[in-house]
Amino acid sequence: MRQNYTINPRLKQKRKAMLSFLGLLIVLTGVMAGAWQIQVVREFFGQASGIPANLIVNTTAALGPMPRPWRNLAQGGEDHNWRIANLTGPVSTLKPEYIRLDHIYDFYDIVQGTPGNITFDWTKFDLIIDDILATGAKPYIALSYMPPAISSGDILAYPVHWSDWQLVVQRTIEHLSGTRRISDVYYEVWNEPDLFGSFKYYGDKNYLTMYAYASAGAKNARSVLPFKLGGPAITALYKNWFTAWAKGCVANNWRCDFFSWHRYSNNIEQFAEDMALVRQWVQEFPQLEPTLEFQITEWGHDSNNHAGYDSAYSAAHTVAGAIAMSNRVERAFAFEIQDGKDPEGKQHWGRWGMFTHNDFGANSKPRYQALRMLDSIPDQRLQITGLGSFVKALAARNDLGEVELIIANFDPKGRNSELVPITFTNIEPGSYTLNQEFLGGSKQNQQVATDAALLRVEVFMPINEVAKLKLIRN
Repeated sequence: MRQNYTINPRLKQKRKAMLSFLGLLIVLTGVMAGAWQIQVVREFFGQASGIPANLIVNTTAALGPMPRPWRNLAQGGEDHNWRIANLTGPVSTLKPEYIRLDHIYDFYDIVQGTPGNITFDWTKFDLIIDDILATGAKPYIALSYMPPAISSGDILAYPVHWSDWQLVVQRTIEHLSGTRRISDVYYEVWNEPDLFGSFKYYGDKNYLTMYAYASAGAKNARSVLPFKLGGPAITALYKNWFTAWAKGCVANNWRCDFFSWHRYSNNIEQFAEDMALVRQWVQEFPQLEPTLEFQITEWGHDSNNHAGYDSAYSAAHTVAGAIAMSNRVERAFAFEIQDGKDPEGKQHWGRWGMFTHNDFGANSKPRYQALRMLDSIPDQRLQITGLGSFVKALAARNDLGEVELIIANFDPKGRNSELVPITFTNIEPGSYTLNQEFLGGSKQNQQVATDAALLRVEVFMPINEVAKLKLIRN
């Protein structure tokens, strides 16, 4: 039996408000669900969250010569008596300006004798120096590690006599910058002292003590061409290390030409951010600021073995990172040139090299091919804006007046692909051919035309891909 009820007006008003709230809640839930679905669809088709690129190239805005911080390479402690001889041609194609070498004192048998009574043999060391010079590069020498002949323990220990270490540094500089007559060699005191040797910038095992004697050895070097001395090549950029080193330089009049560190990161912007930070810090030391150089003497996406070093992952990271450093970092040393030998006998084992081990033919990896593509960009840099979270690019004009671009799409999560709009402004009306060459192997020639002073095209950039574009007037 149905009953009639009289509803209190206040209750009616509350009920109406509640129904309105529930309606709004349903609408918001629908909107959120729709947004979630859109995100799912975007991720399904490979688009990660972030700012998409919208590249705009001003074809008449020349910014000067193209900075090339990537023209510096490094090799670590993979094999004793390692040589570049079988890689001279491929490495020289990258046009390296410097090749950094560490482990020189424990790999090349330079220092002979006993503490307080040492001699020098440069035979093995000169072979690798000859290889470096044959690529067109100059040597960048990490003065590491402690020569066994003078060490108080292993290669990461203090010397028995500091005078021996001082003499080792002096004789090394005199050999390369004097006897060998190589100008502008960089000498870097140690390699990753905060890791290899657990040095601090204070206390009983103080890196600054080692640096002080190295500086004294450098000042004692005679009949030498111009050179640079610096350090400490720490594992990352730390302000406390910089401040302690800079204070020591100023207070003790040490030879301090450059400050160096390493950076392994998937954050592409980190490399330039490091440089901005250290340039702020040096302002506290006006005695150093005018001339002090800053160097990233090792860089990559991971300081440990990582499968990406054998794939397009590292290729895209290297190009994107190099683009981010362009015009911000003077020198950054890609680590490293060649893989060591895998204890398990594998050809690809996530090692850092751009080439496989000699036992597997010293074959190039995608990272090498990417650097070669990057360095092919012309010298006349053009203004380019609209870089995205994942897509980075450089633009330049070649001797024929054609516009060329290098584009990298790097996403460490492996999800982002983009249809990248590219607008060329201040362009002559007419028909053009857009050549597209991708590191993955595909090539495409696209016919485009404009009757205005700008031309807009779209280029699809797959996940972790590198591409070179050239716009040619028909």
